[in-house]
Amino acid sequence: MDRKLLMKGKVKAAYDLGDKLEFRFTDNISVFDKVIPSLIPYKGETLCREGVYWFNRASKMGIRNHFLEYLPPNGMLVKKVDIVKPEKITSNSRCHLIPLEFICRWYVAGSLHDRVKAGEVSPESLGFAPGHQVEYGELLPEPFIEVSTKLEKTDRLLDKASALQLSGLSPSEYVDAREIVLRIDDDIRKSVEPRGLIHVDGKKELAFDVDRQIMVVDVYGTADEDRFWDKARYDQGEFVDLSKEYVRQYYRKTGYKDDLYAARSKGQAEPNIPRLPAEVIDQTSKIYVELYERITGESFKPAG
Repeated sequence: MDRKLLMKGKVKAAYDLGDKLEFRFTDNISVFDKVIPSLIPYKGETLCREGVYWFNRASKMGIRNHFLEYLPPNGMLVKKVDIVKPEKITSNSRCHLIPLEFICRWYVAGSLHDRVKAGEVSPESLGFAPGHQVEYGELLPEPFIEVSTKLEKTDRLLDKASALQLSGLSPSEYVDAREIVLRIDDDIRKSVEPRGLIHVDGKKELAFDVDRQIMVVDVYGTADEDRFWDKARYDQGEFVDLSKEYVRQYYRKTGYKDDLYAARSKGQAEPNIPRLPAEVIDQTSKIYVELYERITGESFKPAG
């Protein structure tokens, strides 16, 4: 079967097979929006197999998704949907990507904490009492779902009215989409908590199938798509993003991160990101393998 490269991103490549797509997850790794010129053994395979794990669970829960077949060691076959410009989407459109990204947050972390500190998000909107001092790492009183654009050059957050207008979703379909996201996240929490992980937040992408039923597409619940914390370290007051954080810390210690952000702030040419030392590559690979085992509960044996 002919394979036409459709998209090559930082994490995976997508090939057009006519009525299907083939995803291939790479061993590339990126931090600070820079692709590192080093490969991390088994990174692509662990991410792919995490995606397969969650899709199989979704199917058992009756949640529609685009997964068709695992292609060892680092690929999967999925249903193909059309990419349609928002202005061309109607209430009868079918088999197309919904041009929204659903971000579900369970703890105060990342950009949410930054926006709370800046006064852009109020404690009340997160379910806290008026005047509550929001702390980093705090458990939210209720899940906080945000919606952003998906197909624009730079993603931007949308209110409900704007999301409905852009996507062509009806109010009831919008409610259904949120419910699917919450069901999936509840499954992730129940699955990983016994293995000492906290599911902090993550994103979901959705599409309509040929019957205009919502299905989950792309992947979710992986070490790169979602944020996981170690429960034991959280209980000690540490909020460390697993997997990539080890690499980020390496570049902080070497001074590269400071040099990069200084160049960006001054509008200067960005310094090239150096290769990782062999020992850092080895340790990063071990972290991805360990996280795969903690996410799935399965021992990792390379499929390739």
